[in-house]
Amino acid sequence: MIGLVASLLFVLIWSTGFIVARAVVTHGAPELVLAVRLAATTLLLAGAAALAGQSWPRGRRLGLHLAAGAMLHGLYLTVSWWAVSRGMPAGIMSLLGATQPLMVAVASVALLGDRLPMRSWLGLFIAIVGVACVLMPAIERSGATAVPVIPVLAGLFAIIAMTGGTLIQRGQIAGDPILMSGAAQNLGGAIVAAAATLIVGEWRWDNDPVLWIGLGWSIFGLSAAGLSLLVWLVRHQGPTAMSMLLLLVPPLAAIEAWALFGERLGPVQLVGFVLALGGVLLGRSRGRAKPKTPAALVEPA
Repeated sequence: MIGLVASLLFVLIWSTGFIVARAVVTHGAPELVLAVRLAATTLLLAGAAALAGQSWPRGRRLGLHLAAGAMLHGLYLTVSWWAVSRGMPAGIMSLLGATQPLMVAVASVALLGDRLPMRSWLGLFIAIVGVACVLMPAIERSGATAVPVIPVLAGLFAIIAMTGGTLIQRGQIAGDPILMSGAAQNLGGAIVAAAATLIVGEWRWDNDPVLWIGLGWSIFGLSAAGLSLLVWLVRHQGPTAMSMLLLLVPPLAAIEAWALFGERLGPVQLVGFVLALGGVLLGRSRGRAKPKTPAALVEPA
């Protein structure tokens, strides 16, 4: 019973990642909001790590954590939130995030010499077809509901950045303590978000309650409660069950985006959604090495 409640709660929390982004970017510059969020999360996790007696990494190990965080938290979140602020639907961005494990698998073949079974390649092909079915009608649509090409490309780049950070996670830092790893990697992400804020030069922050609620939920809901549930579920139910749960996140995010923001998917897009998630499920069903740490599974939006 506890496992079922934890699973449902995790899916509900995780599905709000890009919903929060969609809500807050109208009240604050996405780069600035993320810089504040990641800095606050760094302090929160660093304090928890200190209480747990987890020592801060040094030298090359610290550099690897910062690099992983710069890609997983910094580039992925900053670019994807920017894409959402420029018209990328939250539900579609969540779907792109769900394809990341297959991208990691392909990158592992190209860069690390891993081998994939035929069903993984078939799953990848089906997922790509599904994503194309979701994206193309949105790009070709006219009027206020159209999605510009640049945010779509930005969303795809965000997933590539997330993939690179995950590959770093699979290396020497895979066995490091979760709290310490989270603190160091959020620091790497905060540096990227702060740099993006300075480069973009947008300091929009209207102090609307929605902005503060979204920021608080991102820190304590997604980064603290969500990550804690992820760790607990992986340790008690295993990575395979966790992977199944993660496939429920994009459909729920799409429903939430429809209910809150009026985002709609056409018939072809709905079919594409099913194809993409089915392809991910097929590609992850066999022949994949188990992640060494929960952090390598997914990154909260």
